[in-house]
Amino acid sequence: MTPQEMDQRIVRYGELKPCKTAFIDAHTPGSDQKENFTIIGGGVSESPDQHVHIKETPGFNIGAAGQPPKCRNSLHTHTTAEVFFVLKGRWRFFWGRWGDAGEVVLEEGDIFNIPTGVFRGFENIGTDYGMIMAVLGGDDAGGGVDWAPQVIEDASGHGLVLGENGKLYDTKKGQNLPDDIKPMPLMTKEELAKIPEPSTQDVVRDFVARYWDLMALSDKQPVKVIGDGALLQDKPGFDIELLSRHSISTERYALENHEILMIMRGHWKLTWDGGESILAPGDTCAVPPNLSHSLEPSMSGEASLYRILSNDDPAGATQAA
Repeated sequence: MTPQEMDQRIVRYGELKPCKTAFIDAHTPGSDQKENFTIIGGGVSESPDQHVHIKETPGFNIGAAGQPPKCRNSLHTHTTAEVFFVLKGRWRFFWGRWGDAGEVVLEEGDIFNIPTGVFRGFENIGTDYGMIMAVLGGDDAGGGVDWAPQVIEDASGHGLVLGENGKLYDTKKGQNLPDDIKPMPLMTKEELAKIPEPSTQDVVRDFVARYWDLMALSDKQPVKVIGDGALLQDKPGFDIELLSRHSISTERYALENHEILMIMRGHWKLTWDGGESILAPGDTCAVPPNLSHSLEPSMSGEASLYRILSNDDPAGATQAA
């Protein structure tokens, strides 16, 4: 693989292209400054304006959300996994039919395997622009998103209508639902009654892992964060590990599965037959199967990354959904 070919598989943080009209709450006050990024795969965007950096999916999608302080993402559910880790800032995640069943505040590096089928939202409560990185289960991650009824109702008052085809129509721009497309129906009372309302104790205990705990656990070898037998035991269709400078070998290796490297801290040198590249915080690299390569920090100081690996498990619900 040439350096040019590998460069096509690296999405640099500084080159991310945002979409500000990705979701139905794009005009709703308090949510109208969100930026959505689709890094690998089409993600869950409802807008044709969304830029996709790498279209080929390894069995899951990689995305990100950037928000200024006090900006929030509205309540919604997923039918497959949605895993976030905080790259920059301080974030409050909340869940429940009205967002009041529970909440947790996450700092940089913390990871959250949000239970599927639960209404969830998140808000930047830091003082600067924040960024959270996401792993979404399945090749077609956009096929399983449902909004809380009040989100759809609020959006209609600000000119956005979601069609049953999953596409947004902005009436402020003169767009209207096509004659053969009906509005997205609101969830019924019966459907809403089936939505779980897990407690903060249950969610934090089973679905949250703190960065500095993971760094401590990675003193000898990579720590398996999400997967069968991992710290957060789950089988969402992919595995997640955290690597630090103390748990990485400089020897070459090759994997049969897809390997996605998402840099958290420090700079990392990726070397393969044909070249090498330096990866910085926020960068995402899709290493293809069976490529012999090595990975090591290129500078002194704190160094960590999340590694997402494809597996043969089907994309599905989290363990307690």
